[in-house]
Amino acid sequence: MNPPRGFPEEEYRTRLARAQTMMAAADLSALLLTTEPEIRYFTGFLTRFWESPTRPWFLIIPATGMPIAVIPSIGEALMARTWITDIRTWRAPDLDDDGITLLSDTLRQAAAGCRICAPSGMETHIRMPLADWQTLTRTLPITDDADITRRLRLLKSEAEIAKIRHACTIATRAFARVPEIATSGTPLSQVFRRFQMLCLEEGADWVPYLAGAAAKGGYADVISPATETPLAPGDVLMLDTGLVWDGYFCDFDRNYTVGPASQETQSAHARLIEATEAAFVLAKPGNTTADLADAIAKVTGTTDAGRVGHGLGMQLTEWPSLVPADKTILAPGMVLTLEPGIEVAPGKTLVHEENIVILETGAEYLSTPAKAALVELRT
Repeated sequence: MNPPRGFPEEEYRTRLARAQTMMAAADLSALLLTTEPEIRYFTGFLTRFWESPTRPWFLIIPATGMPIAVIPSIGEALMARTWITDIRTWRAPDLDDDGITLLSDTLRQAAAGCRICAPSGMETHIRMPLADWQTLTRTLPITDDADITRRLRLLKSEAEIAKIRHACTIATRAFARVPEIATSGTPLSQVFRRFQMLCLEEGADWVPYLAGAAAKGGYADVISPATETPLAPGDVLMLDTGLVWDGYFCDFDRNYTVGPASQETQSAHARLIEATEAAFVLAKPGNTTADLADAIAKVTGTTDAGRVGHGLGMQLTEWPSLVPADKTILAPGMVLTLEPGIEVAPGKTLVHEENIVILETGAEYLSTPAKAALVELRT
């Protein structure tokens, strides 16, 4: 059975209370948010309209009281269907004043003109024109948010985890049907298109991310667009999907062999599964993301990918990163990817990815773990 869509109001009230407790500890008067995940985290405002870069959107979390939405009037009806009641709008785009005066006045009211903050660390950005940001900060200095939003989103609630688990279930069903759409002679571009269709057929809301590759014995990279090159015997096909269900991502991949795989290729894939399991065993509270990266490296060696996993949730990739320098301590509620890679020949690699959640006693797979043996596609 599918988990319920959306969240009860109590979920948002809990998030707000946690944020305001952290703000009080850091002596912050108001938190300014401008990006889709942060605004949705506190409001439930879910729309594809963010694909348009024209309009900025703002949410203010005051030290006490309810959040305040400062948004273009086109979004008022949808925002009013969330739990937010204080919604202030302007007709956008306004070429002379695209909400900046309204935002400034609201911030002054909410924060008494002092100790305003915004997310500013790695993996954050300000989604508004630079000129408007400079106008805003000339009169209202804005400081760092003391990692409040990062710390909040790092630990997922049971309801959030259920959505990610369901997204993983949808992708698992789609991956199981790849032999229906991919055989020797099928162009890679067609595989990509049809796989997205499978994801939608199996229940995805949309498929904003699909990467992959196909080449004999391994592939050179995993981020290039699909080409018209047809699959051929001996190729390894990899598909890596980040589909969305109710605003939450999965992010894992699967490898397939076109016809029988060579012993070298099969052995390399088996080592990826071994590396994943080695990290999974250590994925428990008190250990660190660096511990997981080290466990993977002991099986596969080092790669040029930069990291071997990351956080996952409302975005395809979130904090933290599985790298030796990241000492984030694992805690219940963290959702992570495990993503080892291995070089099979000069210029050729294989990668593998699973999704897990950290529990009190260890970890649980959210994606159904792949087997060591590659799935064989027809020639």
